[in-house]
Amino acid sequence: MFQGFKEFIMRGNVVELAVAVVIGTAFTAIVTAIVESIVNPLIALFFSADSLAEALQVEVPAFFGDGVSTFAFGAVIAALVNFLAVAVVVYVALVLPMNKLAERRAAGAPEEEVPLTQEELLTEIRDLLAQQKA
Repeated sequence: MFQGFKEFIMRGNVVELAVAVVIGTAFTAIVTAIVESIVNPLIALFFSADSLAEALQVEVPAFFGDGVSTFAFGAVIAALVNFLAVAVVVYVALVLPMNKLAERRAAGAPEEEVPLTQEELLTEIRDLLAQQKA
């Protein structure tokens, strides 16, 4: 059981996934800072709110009792903006360079030669010997 677990952990996919999570978390922090310090002040110019999460709130009275329900459409839009910003940064900073690197490696890599079978090798030797005799 431990050997199987060790093989699972040491696979490249698990390590790549762990690196992706760490980098994704770091990019999320960066993008969140950008959204909070640049996007939210821009939103404050158009709405009477400090951030998009606090804008576009709709209060609906409860059907029974004295309560009020608040639908925060701005918070949903803020989460979508944050997600799209993270996705763009990850795509531009990681995916595009990795794709270009893979293309360059594929273009520069010579095609792998398929090893000859024993019969093909003997046929080539026979033909070379025949050429030398002639």
